[in-house]
Amino acid sequence: MKSKPYMNPYAAGFLLGLVLLATIYITGRGLGASGAFKSVTVETVKTVAPNHHASSEFYSSYEESNPGGPLKSWLFWEVLGVFVGAFISALLSNRINLRMERGPNVTHRVRVAAAVLGGALFGFGSQFGRGCTSGSALSGMAVMSFGGIITMLAIFGSAYMLAYFFRNLWINRG
Repeated sequence: MKSKPYMNPYAAGFLLGLVLLATIYITGRGLGASGAFKSVTVETVKTVAPNHHASSEFYSSYEESNPGGPLKSWLFWEVLGVFVGAFISALLSNRINLRMERGPNVTHRVRVAAAVLGGALFGFGSQFGRGCTSGSALSGMAVMSFGGIITMLAIFGSAYMLAYFFRNLWINRG
């Protein structure tokens, strides 16, 4: 069975805007994924190293603002829904595969290492910036936040500046 074409990016962007608007209207705040990962991390530290959790101001202050752990956080369910929705979408469009896209001169090991390092750096950066691209950039720009606009400019600006140097990790020139 042939895979279906991707959705029109303009229509997808418009629909994302409607989802963001609905989220702000229903929950009083915008979208965001890093909060879900943070709540899982805090709960994991609490389970694995309770003494460290109890002595850390960071963990206790986060837990005060998010009581009940990750299963009580709507952000956790949002991220879980994104994974489930992406899987269903890939299944319906016949796009499920275990193929790794990489350049012809890049090994699997280098491609995986680059992906893990990039994800880790983005995760740390989202915590320093007080939110991920969804929370800081999209939700921030939706309410005309100066910080959201700066975040979006920084994300896309740095991506354009660094893409030239890392393009061989995923562009197949064969």
